Amino acid sequence: MAISLTTSAAERVRSYLVRRGHGVGLRLGVRKTGCSGFAYVVDYADEVRDGDIVFDDANGVKVVVESSALGLLDGTEVDFVRDGLNEAFRFRNPNVSGECGCGESFSV
Repeated sequence: MAISLTTSAAERVRSYLVRRGHGVGLRLGVRKTGCSGFAYVVDYADEVRDGDIVFDDANGVKVVVESSALGLLDGTEVDFVRDGLNEAFRFRNPNVSGECGCGESFSV
């Protein structure tokens, strides 16, 4: 089981944690929503909670995932993309069988 970050995503997380002055890494999860069933939840992890699984990314950034979401996220690569004035995390999740047209939700 693994979750990884691209160099771009790792740099974004690391620089943001430095600006915030605290935090242990990136928290990644899912919630039921949208027209396809699930949506990604991304936040900065201030702590590791009971039930969390921590991945030490090759870029030196921790990715914290609640164990209940791991089955939906296993193998996911997180990227950070800038396109003009827009910037966002993007997900390459091998478990996804479909995505909604708006890109906000996915199904497995």
